[in-house]
Amino acid sequence: MAGNPQALPPYQRIAAKIREQIERGELRPGDHIPSVREIMRTEGVTTATATRVAAVLRAEGHVESVPGIGTVVTVPRKLTAGSDRLHLLRAGGTGFTQGERVEIVSADLVPAPQDVALALGADEGAPTVRRCRRYLDEQGVVTVSTSWLDGTLGETAPELLEAGPLPKMTFGLIEERTGRRAVRRRDTVTLTPAPEELAELLGTEAGSLTLVMTNHYWDQDGNVIEYAVDFIGADRALSAEYDLE
Repeated sequence: MAGNPQALPPYQRIAAKIREQIERGELRPGDHIPSVREIMRTEGVTTATATRVAAVLRAEGHVESVPGIGTVVTVPRKLTAGSDRLHLLRAGGTGFTQGERVEIVSADLVPAPQDVALALGADEGAPTVRRCRRYLDEQGVVTVSTSWLDGTLGETAPELLEAGPLPKMTFGLIEERTGRRAVRRRDTVTLTPAPEELAELLGTEAGSLTLVMTNHYWDQDGNVIEYAVDFIGADRALSAEYDLE
């Protein structure tokens, strides 16, 4: 996803260099990555730039900060969920982990089904933006994700109705155009039969039990910005990590 490393902003270029060391096994789980001071000295960058390097790698799940020890390489996660992508984006990344890519399956304005209307606080049948994407990496399908948004956002941000990738993803585009920022989320995980219309995209049989993560995102005023349903690819694991202090 990164393209030419030299064309990247300095913090992303340095993060890519450390990421490659991790992927080659030169840095293993538990090993320290270069400190902010070391990065400043060896790369000739500012404190702010050096600090963003670790933030990007943490958001991608490559490293973690351990109190009293420092920032160390962690065991890589097998899944990037929608909520992780928001964190990646805000850390200064692209919203993708290394090697991931996205296919836009559809982007259109449709009547809200009952569950979507309930989630968005809208009337059933109200115009609703629906974006369906398939995320893939070198192991195959990561997730097939469908986002539902208030139909008026299709006027404010018409790119949402175009079947193409969004440079700042859904969250970034909405915040840029409306000032609405996702500040809270709720994740619900269930086992659900794969619907016929998504089975081929998932590489599975219709009706087979599939791990599903449903996300609600609220803005600073307590209104739902996005309702998303992610059908998880086979042989993927869900994990979550939170700071408790």
